[in-house]
Amino acid sequence: MSSTGELRHTALDALHRSLGATMTDFAGWDMPLRYGSERDEHTAVRTKAGLFDLSHMGEITVTGPQAAALLDFALVGNIGGVKPGRARYTMICRADGGILDDLIVYRLGETEYMVVANASNAQVVLDALTERAAGFDAEVRDDRDAYALIAVQGPESPGILKSLTDADLDGLKYYAGLPGTVAGVPALIARTGYTGEDGFELFVKPEHAVELWQALTKAGQGVGLVPCGLSCRDTLRLEAGMPLYGHELTTSLTPFDAGLGRVVKFEKEGDFVGREALREAAARAESQPPRVLVGLVAEGRRVPRAGYAVVAGGEVIGEVTSGAPSPTLGKPIAMAYVDAAHAASGTTGVGVDIRGSHEPYEVVALPFYKRQK
Repeated sequence: MSSTGELRHTALDALHRSLGATMTDFAGWDMPLRYGSERDEHTAVRTKAGLFDLSHMGEITVTGPQAAALLDFALVGNIGGVKPGRARYTMICRADGGILDDLIVYRLGETEYMVVANASNAQVVLDALTERAAGFDAEVRDDRDAYALIAVQGPESPGILKSLTDADLDGLKYYAGLPGTVAGVPALIARTGYTGEDGFELFVKPEHAVELWQALTKAGQGVGLVPCGLSCRDTLRLEAGMPLYGHELTTSLTPFDAGLGRVVKFEKEGDFVGREALREAAARAESQPPRVLVGLVAEGRRVPRAGYAVVAGGEVIGEVTSGAPSPTLGKPIAMAYVDAAHAASGTTGVGVDIRGSHEPYEVVALPFYKRQK
């Protein structure tokens, strides 16, 4: 929220309202939840294309001769090893190993990086990076107001974007970004995505956001592009088995507890915040496997929600972190942390306690949905 406690608005706010969007408070921002049917928006992204306003995400620029060294110290990943034009998924942890946020870091140049934080954690990440920058020849800059972020996701998205840019989209790999011009607007064109589909994120100046949105809408008219809100973004990422901070990731979990120990790079040179605690967490995970993040598919129609207990044989064996009806599977699904003894795919006899009733669920491997390449 702004210092006055009012909701922040993206550069596309008036446009969303003109499209009849249902708006909601998300991490202090007034954001579109849906424009019409969230099921239709979800299906459009899976089969055609969807257009998202993600301007609530937190962009933080790190520059200077020791920018890479600072990020290697501040984050758990090997950021110095990221080549210019590429991006990396990583995390920032507390000294005790607890996850402060999961991040995408883009290397824009030799000594320039852009860290993209979740909206709910942007200030926390900014404060932590600023504090950890002490003693490094590097500058941490809050660039949240410098960017609007528009994403186009779905199988038709490459064709839509190609009609508006001469940037080399075919050469743009997954987890990469390149500067270009889209519909005459200067943009950083990235290819990371949070839906399980191919797609692109366009970082532009806020004053260009409406013009770009309208150009993309026009270019996608013939192939079924629709505007999409945060509601279908959540069901899309859930089907794709992608974690959401505050649900699958929290300060009470280390990356090893979350099954994402692979993002922690102990082999990188020098110390980093949380190294010792994370070494202990890694050893603990070897000797006493933590609860495992699994998928649950309902046999019935009742939808599980975050915080509901997962049960087996009358005992609580885990907890739901995210749940929703899956438009693609046609059944309710959930992600949950469960005891390792019940984590194998195909495990039956597992239920979710939904208001006192133990509803039957099958344990499946994540993700629920994987696109055909």
